[in-house]
Amino acid sequence: MPRKFFRKYLPSPESIRQNRHLARFGALLHHPNLWHLNRRSVSGGVAAGLFAGLVPGSNPVQFAVAALLAIGLRVNLPVGVIVTLYSNPFTIVPLYLLAYLYGKLLVGGEASLTPEPEIDWSNLLRSLDAWLAWLMSLGKPLAVGLLALALTLAVAGYVFVQLAWRAYVILAWRRRKRRVRRA
Repeated sequence: MPRKFFRKYLPSPESIRQNRHLARFGALLHHPNLWHLNRRSVSGGVAAGLFAGLVPGSNPVQFAVAALLAIGLRVNLPVGVIVTLYSNPFTIVPLYLLAYLYGKLLVGGEASLTPEPEIDWSNLLRSLDAWLAWLMSLGKPLAVGLLALALTLAVAGYVFVQLAWRAYVILAWRRRKRRVRRA
């Protein structure tokens, strides 16, 4: 893979050790796989980032979950954190809708969204109660769907990076072999 390109932007292990904010974490951030660009570490970082990207909350929460997963699994930390950016204000609604439908499929029942109740302004209390009940009905399929979609994306991302990395290495090997034959 284009390691030189990525190495320009990734921090060196020495700069991590010397950073006063990150020094509090001690030896947790010193494992070589957290910073190296190899097939296992990068594919694991992508999987951690894809999983953490569906954690409910804003980007700082997702960044923290991705970092904890990367440290725990000893995979590339910067890749894991950066990959969480696939869930952003433009993509979060379609992702949660897909997660809800996926959860509805797994939990059982019809795979269509229940229409939200109309708000009756003359009886606001009853309307709010109906709206709250409608929101709670989304809970189980959405929770199951988020977990299932996060696991599915993580596995798919891991497998994709593994296969793409291997294909890149094989193609690079063939190119080198052709150059040697020509010379």
